[in-house]
Amino acid sequence: MNNLLYIIKKENHTAQDLTKILNENPQIKFVSFVGIDLSGNDTDEKIPMKLFLEDIDSFLNGIAVQTDGSSVVLPGIATLNNAKVDMVTDLDSTWFVDYNFNFIDPSSNKPVGTLRIPCFLYHDNKPVDSRHILKAAVSTFKENLSNIFKTKPEILKPYGITPEDVNEIIITSATELEFWVKTPNDNAEVEELSTSQVLHEHYWTRTKGAVRTALEETLILMEEYGFEPEMGHKEVGGVRAKLNSSGNFDHVMEQIEIDWKYSDSLQAADNELFVRILAQETFRRNGLEVTFMAKPIEEVAGSGMHTHLGVSLKLNNGKRINIFNGPKDHFLSIIGYGSIMGILKNYEVMNPFISSTNNSLKRLKPGFEAPVCIVTSLGQSPENPSRNRSILLGLIRDLNSPLATRFELRSPNPHTNTYIAMAVSYMAMLDGILYAVNNNKTEDELLKELSKKPGEDADYLEKDRSYRSEDDVFEAFTEDERNEYFGKAPATVYENLAQLDMYPEKLQVLRNNDVMTEAIINSFKLATIERWSTEISHRIINTYINEIRSFSPLHSLDKALDLDISIWMKINDLRIYIMKDTYTTESLFTKIKKAFVNKDYNEASKLYLELEDKMKTLRQLYSSYKKNLLDI
Repeated sequence: MNNLLYIIKKENHTAQDLTKILNENPQIKFVSFVGIDLSGNDTDEKIPMKLFLEDIDSFLNGIAVQTDGSSVVLPGIATLNNAKVDMVTDLDSTWFVDYNFNFIDPSSNKPVGTLRIPCFLYHDNKPVDSRHILKAAVSTFKENLSNIFKTKPEILKPYGITPEDVNEIIITSATELEFWVKTPNDNAEVEELSTSQVLHEHYWTRTKGAVRTALEETLILMEEYGFEPEMGHKEVGGVRAKLNSSGNFDHVMEQIEIDWKYSDSLQAADNELFVRILAQETFRRNGLEVTFMAKPIEEVAGSGMHTHLGVSLKLNNGKRINIFNGPKDHFLSIIGYGSIMGILKNYEVMNPFISSTNNSLKRLKPGFEAPVCIVTSLGQSPENPSRNRSILLGLIRDLNSPLATRFELRSPNPHTNTYIAMAVSYMAMLDGILYAVNNNKTEDELLKELSKKPGEDADYLEKDRSYRSEDDVFEAFTEDERNEYFGKAPATVYENLAQLDMYPEKLQVLRNNDVMTEAIINSFKLATIERWSTEISHRIINTYINEIRSFSPLHSLDKALDLDISIWMKINDLRIYIMKDTYTTESLFTKIKKAFVNKDYNEASKLYLELEDKMKTLRQLYSSYKKNLLDI
């Protein structure tokens, strides 16, 4: 790890500097151009360094790299008869060197490295990638905010500045990465994990063995790359590892979180992508498997990736001002209130881009500190900031650090496309800001509207809804009340995507300035529905088949009681209903598969919810059945 080149800053992205730097670091053998498709997948096309240096001007200034549209997720855009996708180098971001610590270059005695160069994907000369969507959203946000300052300079009066004092509008973001680690092929019982979670046996406890080594190595590497890690710790999920005869810990299964410093939005998204790779590879080198699934284990806390959103101004004198901060007797400024209202008002069309996978929606359930309701919390008073963990969008404030004021969106998970999630967030925030500013709203008026009760009139927010709660929404409201006050959360990917058609006026907010074009939105919908249907038909059902077959009879007739036999009969009836076809009846599995073949996604959605309910019942019955047997 010593004497390695980890990053190349944007000021060195010239042919002359790069040639010098790369010749001085012969361990960097490859270049990879990294584009992000609509599903958040990153490309990795390794080009030998010799070839890159020979044609470096073309790679930096032209379109020298291409990929087949079939290799990236752009359905409806990159078609079979028009599949060429160009990869255009991004010269304005930090470039990372990805090292293979398992492969040592014999000439330099250093690990072999690959220079990852972020790029934009173009099809028919139009940008079609996630990085460009975020870049366009940030540009649109800044342009509109700059125009507001020029046309309504009174917005800046509370800060004692004029538009001429503003040197730059800075859009800052950060993410918190949670993930599960385990020793290969080890699985813990769900009840064991759930009990440990309820008892808080792992949260913030000391890491041990290979987990400690991998976590510490990850944090040190993050420091080398300039991510400025802030902490790494155990999360709530996990069970106690066991010490084997060799003195090593095995049967590891626990949840980890790592945090690092904020950056501008596009760089923050690039950072998050690389930190995921860094953590995964580091833990693997220490013999541990890593999963970034939102909900890897049923009935146990899933992994979130809380996303922080902030806006500040850099003044000509070098001073920084956080423009979310308002008067002392208010939680937020006019721009701050408008931003939070914009996300809450438009979240129905944001959600499909944030929780786009089947597994992500499994995480969003009451009881696991996962946001289900479209609601915020500000605090009991401006002097008493809130840390309500049951809401969707939190206001983070530190009275001793005004620059730290920001919003925390709690719904993203490690598989969320961070680029698009941030893009739709800032577009929604802009919509709320424009409402507040163009209608000359005061802080008092905005706070009153944000704090409205269901049924109270509002100019921007919806009359029948409520948007703020200082209480735990899972404790203070029944499920019916939550659905009525905050809107019913989508239970499947299809229900989530359907919101894009249900709220065309809200979808237009994301389409402003062609940040999200009709082609991009349609491509995203096609990709998401295909992934959802394929995963259920060919992965989830096959997994459930093996699970159902594992639920076999364990009782002996001479020792079993009537209760044991009765429960087993219920179990077997349920097994047959879910999985077994007969001449006269179709199993639930078959009905689901047929619905997908017929593209009846509404029916498939209903049947899939029934399947999840039946599988939950089946697991509970089998657990009760096993526990009642004296001998197994």
